[in-house]
Amino acid sequence: MNWYENAVVYQIYPLGLTGAPHENDPVVEHRLLQLVDNGWVSHAARLGATCVILNPVFECLSHGYDTTDYLRVDCRLGTNDDLRRVVDAFHEAGVKVLVDTVFNHVGREFWAFRDVREKREASPYASWFKIDWNGDNRFADGFSYACWEGVDELVELNHHDFGLNEYCVGVVRQWESEFDIDGLRLDVAYCLEPGFLGYLRDVCDELSAKRGQKFLMLGETMFGDYNRWMGERACDTVTNYECYKGLWSAMNELNMHEIAYALNRQSGRDPWCLYTGAHLLNFVDNHDVARIATQLAEPRQLEPLYGLLFGMCGVPSIYYGSEWGARGEKLPGDHELRPAFAHPEWNDLTDYVCALAHVKRESEALTQGGYRELLVQPALLVFEREAPGERVVVAVNAGADAQTVAFDARCSQLRDLVTGESLPFEGALELPPFSCQLLQCR
Repeated sequence: MNWYENAVVYQIYPLGLTGAPHENDPVVEHRLLQLVDNGWVSHAARLGATCVILNPVFECLSHGYDTTDYLRVDCRLGTNDDLRRVVDAFHEAGVKVLVDTVFNHVGREFWAFRDVREKREASPYASWFKIDWNGDNRFADGFSYACWEGVDELVELNHHDFGLNEYCVGVVRQWESEFDIDGLRLDVAYCLEPGFLGYLRDVCDELSAKRGQKFLMLGETMFGDYNRWMGERACDTVTNYECYKGLWSAMNELNMHEIAYALNRQSGRDPWCLYTGAHLLNFVDNHDVARIATQLAEPRQLEPLYGLLFGMCGVPSIYYGSEWGARGEKLPGDHELRPAFAHPEWNDLTDYVCALAHVKRESEALTQGGYRELLVQPALLVFEREAPGERVVVAVNAGADAQTVAFDARCSQLRDLVTGESLPFEGALELPPFSCQLLQCR
C-alpha cells in the first residue's frame, strides 16, 4: 500500500486564499507564507488531512492555468524560497504536498511561445505548439494555433514533440529536487497525449524509487472510462467527477438510487465493475464547481453527505473553507469559488469532518475494503465495506424523518466509529434524520 491509498486530501487555491490580485503584476508579495503564518498548515493537520493539493503556484498571467514560467513561483505569491518553506512546514506537520501541473496549455506570454511570435518558423520552439502558419488570430500574430476549449489565451502544447516532453519532465525533476514535493495533480489529464502520460509516469516512477515512497500522478478527469488515464503507463489515480454529481444530486432529489448505482458500477463485486481498488479522488466540491453548501438545497444534508464521502471507496478531498460550510456560486471570474480567508474557521461541521477524517485513516475497511450494497431506498443507502479483519456498515439517511431499516449485518453488535458507542443489532437499525453512521461490525 502506498501513502496515498489511506490519504485524506485538503485542497487549497493559493491565489484565491491569499487575496492575490486577479491579474499578475510585477510586484513580489510573500502571500504564500500566509499558509504558514495564518495557521493553514496546522489547520489542515488538525483536520486530519495527510495530503494537500496546491492549485497553480507558478508564474502566470492571471488564474494560474495560463503559465508563463514553470520554474518560478508567481510573484503575487512570493518566491521559490517561500514555496519550499511552505512545503517543509506541511511535511513537518505530517502532510504531503501535490502541486497543480498544467502541461496541456500555457499562457500567451510563456517564454517559448513569445519566441515563436517573434521568430515564427525560425523559432526552435515552433514545434512545441500546434500552429497553422497560413492562418491568423484575434491578436494578429500572423498565424493561428490550437487552444484549450476555444480560449485563445490558453495555447495548447504539442506533446508529439520530444523536445517539449523532455522539457516538461525536466520541470518535474526540478520541482521535486528544489521543493521536495510528493507528486503532481495533472490539470485536464484527459486532454494529454497517452504517450506523454506514459513518459511522465516513467519519470515519476524513477522519483518514487529515489524517494523510497510513491511520487504520485493524480489526473484530472471528467467523464468516460477512467481506465483510459490510469495504469502502469498513465496516472496512479484520477478525479471522480462521476460520483461528484451523484453525491449532491442524490441528496437534492432524495434519490439515493443515483449515487448507489454509481458506487456499485465503480466498486462493486460484479466482474463488470470498473474501478475496484483504484482509490479515485472523491470530492463534493472544488475550485471549479459551486460550493457544496450552496449546491445543496437542504443545509442539514451536509453531515450525511460528508459521511457518505468518507464512507465510500476512494480517497476523500476537502476544499478549503467547505469544512466549515463556506458558500459560493460558480460565476464568471470564479471569485466566490476561490475566496480569500484571513484565517481558517472551525465549527460543528468542521468537528464532524475532522472526526470522519480520523476514522477513515484508522479503518482498514474504509481505506482498503470492498463495496457491497445492503439496502437502497429514495432517502436511504446502506452498504458494507470489508477488508480482512474488519467490516464497516455505512448507513445514510438523507431525509427529514427517522427511519428504521432492516439489513443483514452478519453480526450482533455494532460500534459507531465516530462516537465510540456500542449498539446491539438484531436485524434492524434506527437512523436519525439527516444522518450518516459508520458502524464497525463486532
